[in-house]
Amino acid sequence: MDIALLEVLVEHHNNGDHAQNGWKYHVYSAVIGNVREKCNVTITKENISSRCKTFEKHYEAISKMLSQSGFGWDWINNKLSIDSEDVWIKYVAANKKAGFYKNKVIKNWDAITTIYSEDHANGEGAVTSAETVVEPTMEPNEASP
Repeated sequence: MDIALLEVLVEHHNNGDHAQNGWKYHVYSAVIGNVREKCNVTITKENISSRCKTFEKHYEAISKMLSQSGFGWDWINNKLSIDSEDVWIKYVAANKKAGFYKNKVIKNWDAITTIYSEDHANGEGAVTSAETVVEPTMEPNEASP
């Protein structure tokens, strides 16, 4: 069901169909229709909102970890990769609620990051995860003719 839900949300996210406090009404209708068609399940706007809150919670927690040294994302197993047990112990000591994520499988991470990464970039110079690719810097060539 998450795949059917997220594919519609990603499409509408890419089209800019966000309202001030969430999704525009027609997005909820599109999700309800897609989930009904693909999964034969009837859901409501409230079900969608609840699931989106869960996705956002996962995004915030995991993104925070991924921004730290010693963490990565295992795309094959859909979970965090941790360099060492020591890295994990230190992180959880400072972030008690993170313990939940050590072996937690989060399917569709690519869709979740597509939807939520721009919503959480703020402040001057903030970039999304897609923009974090290091760009070469151009330095003046002192020896140029």
